Amino acid sequence: MKTIKLLSLAFFAMIALSATETFAQKEKTVTVGGAPMYPSKNIVENAVNSKDHTTLVAAVQAAGLVETLQTPGPFTVFAPDNAAFDKLPAGTVETLVKPENKATLTGILTYHVVAGKLGSKDIAEAIKKGNGKATLTTVQGGKLTAWMQGKDLYITDENGNKSKVTIADVYQSNGVIHSIDTVVLPKSE
Repeated sequence: MKTIKLLSLAFFAMIALSATETFAQKEKTVTVGGAPMYPSKNIVENAVNSKDHTTLVAAVQAAGLVETLQTPGPFTVFAPDNAAFDKLPAGTVETLVKPENKATLTGILTYHVVAGKLGSKDIAEAIKKGNGKATLTTVQGGKLTAWMQGKDLYITDENGNKSKVTIADVYQSNGVIHSIDTVVLPKSE
């Protein structure tokens, strides 16, 4: 009798483990910064695993936006990679993450976020409807202009600086991330 119970328990454990592995295998992931991004995880849960977005994650933490980006959203995040932050003048990031600059940092980061879940196809359709350009309103309140050059998707900030989407359509449970190669900035006042 003990043997049957042990075999039954082992059988059910194998089924449970198999079902978990099957679910993980069926999730369509995108690799960003050397790590798989799981659609079942939220923006923060995935971003912390990308080696290419460590500066962005540190900035989000310094701005106190972690909790916000863990909510259901949905959000479309244009996420600058580490190389994008490296293009900024020396000392910029170090200055922005200081507590006394939290409001400025928050404004810059929320300028990279659009309410809603906009995949690249959605953005391309809006560009087509807009005769080559689509205006996106950011959570910060500013505007980004999306446009295409060939098959490449770009966004331009209010200062005329352009950023190329290098990895599109990284779907999350609470939105979508598009990795970009340049930090975009709201209009200077």
